[in-house]
Amino acid sequence: MGGPKVVALAGGVGGAKLAHGLAAHLGERLSVVVNTGDDCERHGLLVMPDHDTVLYNLAGIEQAGLGWGIEGDTYAAMDQLAAYGEEAWFRLGDRDLALHVARSARLRADDGGRLTEVCLGLQRALGLAPRILPMSDAPVPTQVRTAEGWLDFQEYFVHQRQTPDVLELRFAGVADASPTPEVAAAFGEASAIVLCPSNPLVSIGPILAVPGMRSLLAAAIARGARVAAVSPIIGGRALKGPADRMLAALGHESSALGVARLYADLVDVFVLDNVDADAAPAVEALGMRTLVTDTVMTDDASRARLASEVLAALR
Repeated sequence: MGGPKVVALAGGVGGAKLAHGLAAHLGERLSVVVNTGDDCERHGLLVMPDHDTVLYNLAGIEQAGLGWGIEGDTYAAMDQLAAYGEEAWFRLGDRDLALHVARSARLRADDGGRLTEVCLGLQRALGLAPRILPMSDAPVPTQVRTAEGWLDFQEYFVHQRQTPDVLELRFAGVADASPTPEVAAAFGEASAIVLCPSNPLVSIGPILAVPGMRSLLAAAIARGARVAAVSPIIGGRALKGPADRMLAALGHESSALGVARLYADLVDVFVLDNVDADAAPAVEALGMRTLVTDTVMTDDASRARLASEVLAALR
């Protein structure tokens, strides 16, 4: 398939939805670089929440009401683990569990490949044309500091239900990480880059924190690639997750304008929801063009429509 190639940076449900919309237009010309800071080990298995959410959305098997997990999944394995006295607060569906088993087994095999190679093999098994690329093959776990001290991200996000105020963030081991050859190649070929409507601090932030990632982005821009970002904050609130509370707790404005300020040195086009149309002049004063549209993605058609508008704005 010919035509321009696009890189999307994504994490979580909002990013997965827009990635699905972009895939409808681009197919194999889309590469999605996903946050791996949320990755964790559960029951001896590597779980990659953001990668897997994008995977299930692109495969069209995600839980429609939630955006993550597999539609119609059951939880017999988790219930039995709980019966054995294992922690079961991180719920993994039975079909979802199969992915974690396969991925972990392939990584541990004597002839196992790199994380990216294993992930791409699993994607091919589901027939996906776009590529979903981990931001690095090295682990870069996100940790949050609360009044209780430092917590692993999933302890904060799932077990404690995002209740504690976040006082500080860190990406453990990031100094030793690097973009993979596949990520470097994707940026090298891209004519457009899209920052999906994901949490700018703990979804997009870890990707950009990987040493060398901003250099790849800068080189793409210098070559003529255009960059768009879609605000994950609408009317001062996040549709899903703690992005609004996290922004406020860490000293940023919990608004579309607050997100625009974080991206001002990277982005050509900033996409605002109709609710935030009044912020367009302030965003444009930061040096970005604005696209004001309906950014709420409720079904496949609205995902594809938003993706089409973003791609058109980057031409």
